[in-house]
Amino acid sequence: MKNIVALIDPEDGVSQNKVLPADNAAYQYYLAGALELSGQTDAALAAADAAGKIDSESAQFAGRRAWILYHAKRYDDALAAFMTALGHETWFRLGDRDLATHVQRTRRLAAGATLSEVTAELCARFRIGSRIVPMSDQPVPTEVITGDGVLAFQDYFVRRRAEPAVSGVRYRGAESATAAPQALAALADPHLQAIVIAPSNPWLSIGPLLAVPGLATALRAARVPVVAVSPIVGGAAIKGPTARIMANLGLAPDNQSIARHYRGLIHGLILDRADAAEAAAVEALGVRTAVTGTVMRSLDDKRSLAQFTLRFAASLRNR
Repeated sequence: MKNIVALIDPEDGVSQNKVLPADNAAYQYYLAGALELSGQTDAALAAADAAGKIDSESAQFAGRRAWILYHAKRYDDALAAFMTALGHETWFRLGDRDLATHVQRTRRLAAGATLSEVTAELCARFRIGSRIVPMSDQPVPTEVITGDGVLAFQDYFVRRRAEPAVSGVRYRGAESATAAPQALAALADPHLQAIVIAPSNPWLSIGPLLAVPGLATALRAARVPVVAVSPIVGGAAIKGPTARIMANLGLAPDNQSIARHYRGLIHGLILDRADAAEAAAVEALGVRTAVTGTVMRSLDDKRSLAQFTLRFAASLRNR
C-alpha cells in the first residue's frame, strides 16, 4: 500500500501508472484503498468507481465505494452506496437515527403492537415530554393523482421532488379506518383550551387526518376555538409544494383559498404581516383573523408565534 501511495501525485492524486495498467480493475481497487488510507477520499472514490466500471460483475469492487464513504464518516452516503451495491433504489434517504426508528417501529408492529403503543414507547425512549398520538392505528397512505399516474406520497414528494402536476389527492383506506381512541379523547378533554392546525400542507399533511371518519366530526364538536396558521405567505409557501398544488387544483395561492378550504372547521386564521391586506376578505368568509410574523427562522420566532396563537385562541374563546 505504501508503495502505491508513493506513486500518487500529492497535488492532484493522479496515478503515474507505474504498477499496473489503469484499466485493470484490481489495480483501481487497491489504489482506492491506498488513497483512502492517505486521506484522499475524493480520489479514492474515483478509483473505486473506476474499478466498478471495469468489472461490473464483481460484488467486491461494487462495495468498495461504500466502505470508503463509511470510513470517511459520511454515513448517509455510505448507506446509499451499500444499497446501490445490493441492487436497491436509493432515492429515499434516511439517517441512522431515522432508520433505527423505522426498524424498531416495524418490529413492534409486526409483533402485534398498535401504532399508538409504538408511538408512546418511542416518545418515552426519546424523552419527549409532549403527548403525541397518531390519528389512527390503521394505515392510511396518501396517494397523489398526477399526469404521471397515481403516485405514492414519498414517490411524488421525495423521488420526483413534487414536480408532477397534481389533479387530486386521495387517502387510501381512510373510509374504513377508525380514529385512535387517544386522539378522540384528547379532543373531548374538558380541560382542552384550543385546537391549533399547524401551517402544514392542507392536502398532504392535514387532509389525511380530516379524512378519517370521526376526527373532523370531533374537531367540529369540540367546544374550544380551532385556529389555523396559514401555510401561505405572500402568495407562496415557505416550504414545500402547497402553492404549486393549489395552482394545479385551480385555486389562488392566497389566504382566502385557505380559509375556504377550512371553512366550517376553523374559527380563526393567522396571517403573516405580508398578507395583512387579505384580512378583511378572509373575515368576510366568516373566519376571524389575526396578523403576526409567521415565518419561523429561529427558536424565538417559534416561541413568539406559539404564544401569539394561544392568545388569539383565548380571545376567540372569550367572545
